[in-house]
Amino acid sequence: MACAPAFASVSDGKADCHLQSERWDEMLPIRGLYEVAIRVKDLAESETFYRETLGLEVGLRDEQRRWLFLRAGGQAGMVVLQEDKATWPTQHFAFLVEGVDIEAAITSLRQQGVSVEGPVYHEWMPAKSVYFSDPDGHDLELCAPVR
Repeated sequence: MACAPAFASVSDGKADCHLQSERWDEMLPIRGLYEVAIRVKDLAESETFYRETLGLEVGLRDEQRRWLFLRAGGQAGMVVLQEDKATWPTQHFAFLVEGVDIEAAITSLRQQGVSVEGPVYHEWMPAKSVYFSDPDGHDLELCAPVR
């Protein structure tokens, strides 16, 4: 029996699923993450970066709130750029990509003047990632799971 990741523990290389059997029925059937809100200082500047540099597509523009909903991966999810002139901490966001696209992404980002770190291989995931920043200093990642 496979453990739900939140309830699996490993000791001596063997998974311990005792918590899984006690709480699995209480878990919500979450299948993924659909929408992430990102605070930005200048909506127009951020829109240019996320649309032209990353290729995200406009889903909905809310001029009243100064929010822009962008589609990430077609219908796979949304990034909501929320203009906020206040002070707030930067955050980290990772976008899912295919492994065959990592090198081309590095080249494209660098050609557009974006400083890139990587690729970095994460053995524990396993995945290959590339890191860079958006105009507000948020740490962005392109992550390609290795199958």
